[in-house]
Amino acid sequence: MIDDDDAVRRAVAMLLRSAGMDAETYPSGAAFLDALPVSGCADTGCILTDVRMPGLDGLELLRRLKALGVQAPVVIMTAHGDIATAVQAMKAGAADFVEKPFDDSALLDTIEAACGRSELPGAAGAASESASRIAELSAREREVLELLMTGKQNKEVARKLGLSPRTIELHRARMLAKLGVGSLAEAVRLAVQAGLGSPAEDRTPEAG
Repeated sequence: MIDDDDAVRRAVAMLLRSAGMDAETYPSGAAFLDALPVSGCADTGCILTDVRMPGLDGLELLRRLKALGVQAPVVIMTAHGDIATAVQAMKAGAADFVEKPFDDSALLDTIEAACGRSELPGAAGAASESASRIAELSAREREVLELLMTGKQNKEVARKLGLSPRTIELHRARMLAKLGVGSLAEAVRLAVQAGLGSPAEDRTPEAG
């Protein structure tokens, strides 16, 4: 587990160990990379890292790990609502992300799911399933999702598309319902798995 905050490292390590997981902590991405040859953890376990750290941040750490051929799943911790960074992280190779402040059980579930996915040859199937669910969205719902994935809030999306904030809220609610998820974060996971992510920045607003 990598985080420049001592208190966070201690708390998360205690949580993981209480759940029966081994936990090693590092104060920086550089410290973790330095320990890789010694610890032998390049291809085992799960790497949990904060995204915003001085020096080597979580996104750059992801790129370094990919270049080194590290196969361990990486879970990124992002600030609540920092959807754009979460999208960047997953496109850079993160298995998943969790938003701070996180619920203990949610963090454990995310780590266990990431480790489970890394052990099963189901990536292609998951991508196909996600693509099928995304395909159920209307053009407008997909457009709203793409703009939300860039980090825009409902009001910003409304201005971009020439619609009212209330209309965007309705499109967003229908989009989540069609995808069968309860939050934008879950919708983002599906969208990234499906290969969605060409921002709808330059599209001409449609009526609706």
